[in-house]
Amino acid sequence: MRIHSVNRDTQHHFSKPPVPEIQLIEGVGVEGDAHAGATVRHRHLVRRDPSAPNLRQVHLIQSELFADLAAAGFEVGPGDLGENVTTAGVDLLALPVGTTLQLGDTAVVTLTGLRDPCSQINKFRKGLLKQVLRKTAEGELVRLTGVMSVVTRGGVVRPGDKLKVVRPPEPHQPLDLV
Repeated sequence: MRIHSVNRDTQHHFSKPPVPEIQLIEGVGVEGDAHAGATVRHRHLVRRDPSAPNLRQVHLIQSELFADLAAAGFEVGPGDLGENVTTAGVDLLALPVGTTLQLGDTAVVTLTGLRDPCSQINKFRKGLLKQVLRKTAEGELVRLTGVMSVVTRGGVVRPGDKLKVVRPPEPHQPLDLV
């Protein structure tokens, strides 16, 4: 398990360009990123309640999603879907709420929930939303656009850094939308 890419954007653009490293700040998020802050920064959520805590400080996506999307005819790479951290070798969507991820030597994030893909994905690549919102045989909606987290210990994160997963005590609560 490792960090595949780190991505940051100072503006509220859909995609975030890859950078050599990011600095995570405890309780805030990615230094210099438009979504960093102790309170919500997502435009839609700010309109609802600007004083709400920011449970979406760091967005993570597993790089394995890109191969699935390529097989469906969609070229998508690190940062294209707006994530700050692109991982390799871990099924982020299967982890429970409260899981901590050590990113690199010191940084730690705690998972808060799932990212809810929106129609902006179709503006990025027409038809992509249908690929990242799938239904199981039982009719359950599965969101594939990654997980959200808060920074519980700051530090520098770089591509190639190791990633360590620590699950919370049971009973586990599955990730839901934040």
